[in-house]
Amino acid sequence: MIAKMIGLLTEEARVDSAFRIHHSVFIMMGGLLACLVLAFAGCAPASQDSPVLVIVNGKPITQREFDFRWSELPESTKARYQKEGGKRKFLDDLIGRELLMQQARKLGLDQSQAIRERLQRFKEQAILDELLQQVLKNQIEIPKDELEAYYAAHDAVLPAPDRIEVAQIVTRNEFAAKDIKRMLDEGMDFAKLAQRYSTDKETRSKGGDLGLYRKGSADPQVEAVILKLRPGHVSEPIKTESGVIYIIKLISREPGDTKAVHALRERLRQELYGEKRRKDFEDYLARLRATATVRMADASRHVTEDTGH
Repeated sequence: MIAKMIGLLTEEARVDSAFRIHHSVFIMMGGLLACLVLAFAGCAPASQDSPVLVIVNGKPITQREFDFRWSELPESTKARYQKEGGKRKFLDDLIGRELLMQQARKLGLDQSQAIRERLQRFKEQAILDELLQQVLKNQIEIPKDELEAYYAAHDAVLPAPDRIEVAQIVTRNEFAAKDIKRMLDEGMDFAKLAQRYSTDKETRSKGGDLGLYRKGSADPQVEAVILKLRPGHVSEPIKTESGVIYIIKLISREPGDTKAVHALRERLRQELYGEKRRKDFEDYLARLRATATVRMADASRHVTEDTGH
């Protein structure tokens, strides 16, 4: 029953990791700890000169407490109250919380040793969180070239900015490539020439059609040309370092989902930022270890000699 009460009282924020570095996680953990400690200790934010919104069995809930509880909500939970009447719903939830707390005290749950131990652990975690925020308070600047390199390393997860459809004619013969380009310039059909002259078995039967182009799937020299071509235009023969020659036709180009691209790039930026924050934390902890005196007691043998079985 104790666990159930804790779950009800802390539904808006839960701690999944003791040492999450990301700023938003700090906020979430702070909200959880404040709610728990204030709830069981019975010491909501000071309410002097704050309007009383509702009185529950003699216990007032003030505007200041309402605002405090609201500010501690994680964004994911706060979003549930954004619709019309959401603030009223939140006040109803605070009333329900207060009723539960009053009942918990009647049952003596606030005197439970298990609860006190959990609150002590949460208090210690709050102190650690505050320390980490002070240690990692400086904003990390990520150089643009480093960020672009990170994007490039994760290019496979980024959708192409545009939807590009291309066709190709492939050959290794320079004279043949020049002759094919001449015939194209004279107005001959690209698909028919691809079926006749292209050496690429996969696309030859389809008139050279590659379908939608996936960024990074072609030779860099070829991709550079593809990204510059206009719809309906045909490239000059492109000889790659491997000796293969491509003639590219851009069939169509449609704007891609730029919102998805921006969202994924932002996710990658946050990921890199988190890695740097984590590195700063690890460096800080390493400095503490270097100046600390740590002596393992005999009782630790069963841990240090653990073989994993």
